[in-house]
Parts: sequence; C-alpha cells; structure tokens
Amino acid sequence: MTELPRVVVAAPATGQGKTTVATGLMAALAAAGHAVSGHKVGPDYIDPGYHALACGRPGRNLDPHLVGESLVAPLLLHGARGTDVSVIEGVMGLYDGRIGGDGFSSTAHVAALTRTPVVLVVDISRSSRSIGAVVHGMVTWDPSVTVAGVILNQAGSARHADEVRSSITLPVLGVIPRDASIATPSRHLGLVTAAERGESAAVVERLAEVVTEHVDLDAVLAIARSAAPLDAEPWAPPATSSVSRKRVAVAAGRAFTFQYAETAELLAAHGCDVVPFDPATDAALPDGTAGLYLGGGFPEVHAADLAANTPLLAEIREAVRDGLPTVAECAGLLYLCRSLDGVPMAGVLDADAVMTGRLTLRYPVATGAADTLLTRVGEQVTGHEFHRTTVTPAVAGTPAWSVEGEGVGFASETLHASYLHTHWAGHPQLAARFAEAVHRG
Repeated sequence: MTELPRVVVAAPATGQGKTTVATGLMAALAAAGHAVSGHKVGPDYIDPGYHALACGRPGRNLDPHLVGESLVAPLLLHGARGTDVSVIEGVMGLYDGRIGGDGFSSTAHVAALTRTPVVLVVDISRSSRSIGAVVHGMVTWDPSVTVAGVILNQAGSARHADEVRSSITLPVLGVIPRDASIATPSRHLGLVTAAERGESAAVVERLAEVVTEHVDLDAVLAIARSAAPLDAEPWAPPATSSVSRKRVAVAAGRAFTFQYAETAELLAAHGCDVVPFDPATDAALPDGTAGLYLGGGFPEVHAADLAANTPLLAEIREAVRDGLPTVAECAGLLYLCRSLDGVPMAGVLDADAVMTGRLTLRYPVATGAADTLLTRVGEQVTGHEFHRTTVTPAVAGTPAWSVEGEGVGFASETLHASYLHTHWAGHPQLAARFAEAVHRG
C-alpha cells in the first residue's frame, strides 16, 4: 500500500474554471512550500504545460482509454514520486467520458480508480440556489465517487455567494470572485499552450495569488490527506540491456509542444538519449541523430517560421527518405507533408494538408494494417485524434493504421506518420520497436 495525499479538481461541465483553480491550487501549494505533482485526466496536452509551470516538474496525464485501467494508479504514483501532494485536474464534466462508454475515462472514472476525493469547482455567475441542486446531483450520482468539498467560482458579490452557500450541505472551501484578468486565451484546439505565452509564468503566479487569497488551502490539504492508501506500485519504464546509446531528436519549440512525459522516459530506458530541437529555429538536426520523433502541436500557427527554415527541411526530407527511423503524430504528419495551407513543408510525403472548419475528435481503437516501424498486422492499440486539418490523400501505400475499417496514414519499415496520438506507457511495444530500429541504424 502506498500513501499519497491527493485530490481531484472537477466540475459539472466544461468552462466552470477547472484549469484556473487546479493550476492555481498547484502553484499556491508549491508557493507554500509543498512538493506538488500535477496530473490531467484525459489525453489533453495543453493543461499539463500549465501544471508544469505551477509545480516545477512535468505535468502528467491519466487516461484509462489510452493506457488501460490497471495502469492509472501506477502512473499517478510514478508522476508523484518525491512529492507531498498530488492535484489531478479533471476533464469536461465530472461524469463525461468516452462517447458510448458509459462514463469510461471520465474524471469520475479516474477518481474511482485512484480512490481520490473530489473538490468540485462550480461557476455560480448565472445562478444561486439552483447550484445546490447541481451539487447534490454530482454528489449522489455515483456512490463510488466521493465529492468532499466545493469551490464557488465567478461570484458576483458576497451576498450572492452566501445565497449559494446556504443551498449546499458540503463544505465550501473557497469563493473566487469574478476576475477577467486571470482568464486564459483560447485557440481552435483549446487553451493556448504555456510555451507560447510569454506571460505564462506571470499568469500562473497570479492564479496562485487568487487561490491563496480565496481558497482554504488547509481544508483542501485535509481532504487530500484523507485519501486512502493505493494498492499499487509506481510505474517504471521497462528497460533493455543496450550497450550503446543512440540519439533521438525530438521536435520541441512553440510548434511542437504535445508529448507525454513517459515517451522520453521509455526511450531513455531503451538506450536512447532524447535531444530536443526546434524545427522553427534550429538549422540542423542534433549531431548524431539516429531517430526522429515529431509529436503534436500547432504547426499551422507557425507554418511560416517552419517553412523559412529551409536547411532543416531539406535535411529532414533527405534523412527520412534515406531511412532515418521516424515517428510523426498529428503535427508531425503535417510537417512531413508537401505543404500546409499552401506553405511548403518537408515534402517527405506526397500529400498536402489544409485547415478546415471541422473538428475531428475521436477516441478510436486502431489496428495495425501491416508490419511497419511501430505496428504488427492485426495488433490493436488505443489512441485519440484532435485536429482541424485534413491531409490529402489520407493514405498512400502501406497505411499506418486501420481505424473504423479504413486505412489511414503513411508507414514503412522506417516511417510511421498519422493523426493518431498514442500513449506509449499503455503500449510499450511501440517504444521498444522504435528504439530497436534506432539502434539497428
């Protein structure tokens, strides 16, 4: 059994202030001298960037769809090593999960799997006593979930907050007034990434001040410390006995900010030294690059800068075509296309990408269509897609995956490029295969 003080920050719906309160709570606890780990329910990459700023350590994701139910608690413990308390930010509404999955991968699901008490953040700006009915429903809907306290957000006045408070039987841990200055700007795929906002550190500091002033931190800590011990051991990446080490270049910078922390840890355990580079500013791949990982991000926002870096584009085009082991997920796929919204990209793939007005959002099970760099024919993995671009053609030659009966993406013995994001902790064979190819090269 493992002791870990922890709390889930949830809400009845999206837009209630979860990220504001969760990030502010992490930063406030850290400022008070606690070692804090930040976690996010679901596949989101953006919120963990803010969590990392608040906690001073990588933000982590907890997603039963991507990694399986049995790995959620071990990954929580792994991310919380050496800390005093963990704060887990929920996703959407407390009970909202995978469509058609009866709440699978919801915040409530993760709270139940990790036996973690929930603090509910409720936007009260458009209601008063009706909030009591909402909270009552959240508390009683699922007996496996313990809602232990409430934070009232966007209060118009003390009188307004008192009226709401009188309708709630649970402890009210804080009342946060309306304050437009702490809002985080949005983008077509969600919040603007922490890496893209020069003022991000100042925003997180402001969130800490707001939470410290308006939330009872001692009461939140008491709830966190009431969490039962976890019957699990921390996750650790499976290692190989590689004699030599090879360098894997991993895209970073403002255009490539989406990557699970466990990806680099798995590669390191398999004898790879992960070296970040910025495709918008670095004129060449890191010296000794033996593998290339192009993760997710916002290349469409930074297309002009990426296109202007012609020496790197030319080097990557030649290296990938010559067989450099390469994995590209979503943004990486776009970067390898001939063009993105008419702007020249690497040209590795005979395909073009354009922005659309339609959001593709799904949580699929993908099947290996052939034996490739990452996949084996018939093998299934879980993943997610979240993009507003399309690539034409969607597949050519050997597909990267078969999703819902259709081939998608581009793959070979040395390349794997598609829209699908996968969490390699849940499918460690993918990391092992990539590392093996890197070492063979």
